Amino acid sequence: MPPDWRTLAEQMVKEQIAARGIGDPRVLTAMQSVPRHLFVPEAYREAAYGDHPLPIGAGQTISQPFIVAYMTALLRLQGNEKVLEIGTGSGYQAAVLAHLAQEVHTVERLPQLAAQARERLAALGLNNVRVHVGDGSRGLPEHAPYDAILVTAAAPEVPPPLPEQLNEGGRLIAPVGDRGYQHLERWTHRRGHLQREILEAVAFVPLLGEHGWPAS
Repeated sequence: MPPDWRTLAEQMVKEQIAARGIGDPRVLTAMQSVPRHLFVPEAYREAAYGDHPLPIGAGQTISQPFIVAYMTALLRLQGNEKVLEIGTGSGYQAAVLAHLAQEVHTVERLPQLAAQARERLAALGLNNVRVHVGDGSRGLPEHAPYDAILVTAAAPEVPPPLPEQLNEGGRLIAPVGDRGYQHLERWTHRRGHLQREILEAVAFVPLLGEHGWPAS
């Protein structure tokens, strides 16, 4: 564990996130409060606060800090929301969300990653997060509706079950496109209608599942 991780986190937030226009003070504080090095394999811990994604095993990655902060800020969380994350991975994004929302549900397809994330989140005392194993492209209807949904893997289109699980006024953020190149989309549920915005270009691992990409 880097003894100066708090200094590294402060530097990360200042130079990689705030300097690029993320100004939500709650998001900046959350990003500074989560020990990112605990969410990467030991071999990569010295690089945990760098401006890049990192492999976490099983062909998955932990996203670049700026992308985590940017997508989180797009949700406009105030603190009283119930949030669904699709694609738990290391658990880092869920940890950030736990500092910003009242209740977080996160779905991971791979049981080994889900178990590791569950252990990390529990060790940090983030008791408002529940990790589920399943096909995230279906959402998590048993706990719907959600005030915000964050998808951290790319699909050819927003999986149809997800917008249906949004509360009135809810926001959904997802990378949409082909396997190598996507754009973030933000969907907002207003008065029974869904409004779509197309945002930044990104590159995410594919969302595998019934409403995503086939596993083979």
